[in-house]
Amino acid sequence: MGTGISGLLRRRAGLLGARLRGRRTQRRVFQAGTVLCSLALAPSAWVWFSAGDRVGTVESAPPAPVAVVFGAGLDQGRPSPYLEHRLVAALDLYREGKVQAILVTGDNGRAAYSEPDAMYTYLTRHGVPEDRVVRDYAGFDTWDSCTRARRIFGVDHAVLVSQDFHVRRALALCEAAGIRSYAVGVPELHDATWLYGGLREVAGAGKAAANAWLRPDPVFLGPEEDGIPKALAEAARK
Repeated sequence: MGTGISGLLRRRAGLLGARLRGRRTQRRVFQAGTVLCSLALAPSAWVWFSAGDRVGTVESAPPAPVAVVFGAGLDQGRPSPYLEHRLVAALDLYREGKVQAILVTGDNGRAAYSEPDAMYTYLTRHGVPEDRVVRDYAGFDTWDSCTRARRIFGVDHAVLVSQDFHVRRALALCEAAGIRSYAVGVPELHDATWLYGGLREVAGAGKAAANAWLRPDPVFLGPEEDGIPKALAEAARK
């Protein structure tokens, strides 16, 4: 009888030990998952909080010499709906006298695809003088656009224009590049495109944090250009 009771107790003790080990494993997995999630979201938190109160609308934007408009794709050679909305905001900034020149920056990685040219054409057809719109053909991503705006075009103070889900990252990166910035977040319907763009920002924030820390050269640096100084000088003469 003793042997039977002893065996039963040992089996129960073994089961209890197995349950405790399983709970410890679950706890460790949960803790590891929590740490990984925190690390993954830390860059997004940095992007969000670093922007502070410097994100608003065309109406709330303070005056600045230059508006920087980031590319957002083309549709049969014309600005995509998202890009057109950014350009409309830039037009409003110019028409209200809040900026004197507009730097359009985007992808021209192949001859048949030029975001800057499409943006230039749109703005000039809607009344912005040709000499006030300057094109950056090597804005292959947000960091390249920001660092080239500072290093190639001499922009040190600007209003940035992009969709609301992207513009905080643009603001953080342009500040890291040495541009004192305010950001106009263009609102959009919260549809599938907006949701996809927002989800991309989680990964984009990680890349942004690395760029802000390491400050790499853009894909293409090239010589300094005088388009923005000339545009501002022309504006000063008017």
